[in-house]
Amino acid sequence: MKKLFAALSALLLAIPAAAQAPLFDTPAEIAFMKDLSSGAVLFARNPDRRIPPASMAKMMTTYVAFDLIKRGELSLDKKVEVRPETWRQWHSQGSTMFLSANQQVSIGDLLHGVVTLSGNDASVVLAEGIAGTEEAFVNLMNQKARELGLSNSHFGNSNGWPDEGRTYVSARDLATLAAATIQNFPDLYERFYSQHDFAWTTADGTTIRQPNRDPLLGRVEGADGLKTGHTEEAGYGFTGSAEQNGRRLVMVLAGLDSYGGRAEESVRFMQWGFRAWNARPIVNQGRVVETAEVQGGSAGSVGLVAPQALTVTVPAGSAPDMQARVVYHGPIQAPIAAGDHIADLIVTIPGMEPQTLPLVAEKDVAEAGFFRRIWVGLMSLLGLA
Repeated sequence: MKKLFAALSALLLAIPAAAQAPLFDTPAEIAFMKDLSSGAVLFARNPDRRIPPASMAKMMTTYVAFDLIKRGELSLDKKVEVRPETWRQWHSQGSTMFLSANQQVSIGDLLHGVVTLSGNDASVVLAEGIAGTEEAFVNLMNQKARELGLSNSHFGNSNGWPDEGRTYVSARDLATLAAATIQNFPDLYERFYSQHDFAWTTADGTTIRQPNRDPLLGRVEGADGLKTGHTEEAGYGFTGSAEQNGRRLVMVLAGLDSYGGRAEESVRFMQWGFRAWNARPIVNQGRVVETAEVQGGSAGSVGLVAPQALTVTVPAGSAPDMQARVVYHGPIQAPIAAGDHIADLIVTIPGMEPQTLPLVAEKDVAEAGFFRRIWVGLMSLLGLA
């Protein structure tokens, strides 16, 4: 059975002194911010409360499509026909892409309709084009939610339309979904999420150009996504992200009472995240932090190195003391490839939640050959291994 190994690192061992977290006040009932560069949670107000997502549910619709595209099971050029029944239901319900009945639409254009325009019609047509029915597509959404560990989320439809509480999320889950989208599909994320507007031509030849509702685009440096949401039930919400000087922040606000209030609070919250907090370098890229035990390998251990320069997030203007420990489930079974993520560096700063940074294998470790397996087995039998 694998055990959890924790080694106290000599890198940062110090006498703890509490960090004074910067203050932020917002009228939003739900607020959450995470620095993806360090894993630090910078702000959390009711982060696990289950809430209706409104159109922020479309982030999961998009995630499912991105995943299929990445795996080669779906093409951006594939054409989908708009069913007349779907058009009748959704052509005038909330935000719309202005699709026409029986129109042929590519998956790529539908994704622009979902992401940039927040089209309820585009979401359902996309779902039907991928899975045959919206119900079947929703099963894919919930499957991905489980895979991502979204423990406070469930989807009842593809567009977030009120459905008597079947669809719900939490701010922390939305941030996790946003992070997974950015990290797992960087090219698709860049292609679809940062467009300022999108034009669609209807069946009668009318071209309709609509703006992206993302309140950060053009107002916060490095802003490039993700999704707004609004219904009477949910109020005004937004999940957003921006990157500045190597720091990637994800934020969630929900329960605001106006379109303008959402825009103002979103900009103010993201600017606070960058201004009130700083990145503190702790480990250079490629540095060996610790070693991990290996089972069944050509070597008995492997170095754990920083895959990139590692930083922690601290309040601006502060230099708090911190502790670090290396954690992995081991012994780690061979074979291991150089660069495999096999351990984490957990950094603790008094007054803050722990920050988790990845460590990877320094080199390849092949499976042990026949004679080494015999030797290791003998040493273990004699209690010398």
